[in-house]
Parts: sequence; structure tokens; C-alpha cells
Amino acid sequence: MASESGSDWLDRCLQHGSVFTHALAKVESRTGVSKRYQAIGIIVVLFLYLLFGYGAPLLCSFIGFLYPAYCSVKAIESNIKDDDTQWLTYWVVYAFFSFGEFFSDILLFWFPFYYFGKCAFLLWCMAPVSWNGANVIYNQVLRPHFLKHASRLDGFFTEFSEVAGNVRDEASKIAKQAAASALTAEHHKTT
Repeated sequence: MASESGSDWLDRCLQHGSVFTHALAKVESRTGVSKRYQAIGIIVVLFLYLLFGYGAPLLCSFIGFLYPAYCSVKAIESNIKDDDTQWLTYWVVYAFFSFGEFFSDILLFWFPFYYFGKCAFLLWCMAPVSWNGANVIYNQVLRPHFLKHASRLDGFFTEFSEVAGNVRDEASKIAKQAAASALTAEHHKTT
């Protein structure tokens, strides 16, 4: 079986009925510019904007967060389990990536075209193929470590939940005492 070229893939994607392809079809009917050229133009503009644009972090977050959130809601509402697993896997990888990025952001910010690379990585993670980044990273890196340390992690989070519950209860008790003292003091002032 011959591999699919990039233009064949793009043409196949533009055949799917979606809000985006319907909008491109409307523009095509009004201007005569084919959906394919419109899509290529949008891709080029986004590419250049990620390389040189002022709001590249916002665009990268939009692509890496809002679109997957939309797909996740659609997956939740569907009766198919595979799409739920796909998007849960994406979010696990996204969480680890974001956590790591938080600590290395000061260094990574100085790399030229960082946001282009980040966006390309996130697009690979959400790609609709079995070898997408989320599946590869989860199955090759995160899952083996998780399975190896699952019991220790369970113990840590159980203990953390207990400590957090105790802190919450103690804070609630202190807040109630402070409110009672304030009300008593206010009552004595007015009498």
C-alpha cells in the first residue's frame, strides 16, 4: 500500500464535515479560492505567527488546550470508549509537559522558535494516529514508571489527603473561633 502524500492527507481532511470545513466552503463559494489553498494559507500564517508573532504563547495555548478540551467534551458525549482513552492520554502527557515546562520556562523562553516547537509537539501529541506523541510518551515513559511506583504513589496521595483534611478541619475551627470572637467583641462595643 502506497503511503499518503501530504496533499492527499490535506484533501481528505478537508472532506470531513466540520465547522471549519463548512466555513472554508462558504469562503470558496464567495471568492472562488479553493478550500485547499485557504487551508494552506491559514497553515502558513499560523506557522509564521508561531515563529515571529507577539502572541505566540497565546496561540500555542489555544492550539494545545482549547481544541483538545473541545475534543474531550465531544469524546465524553460519544458512546465510543477509544476516543475517551485518546484524550485522557493526551491530558496526562499535557500535565507532565506543563509541569516540566513550569520549571524550565525561564531557560526555554530564550530558545528561538520555542513556541513553534512546543506547538508542533502538542500537535503531534493530539494527532489522530496510533503513534501520536501522547500514546508514545505515555506507553514508553510514563506508564512504566507509574506501574513501578503505583503503590508508593497511592500511599503518598492517601497520606496527603489525610493531612489536607486535617489542615482544612483545623483552619475551619480557627475561622469559626475568630468569627465568634469578632462577633463577641462587636457585641460588647455596641452595648
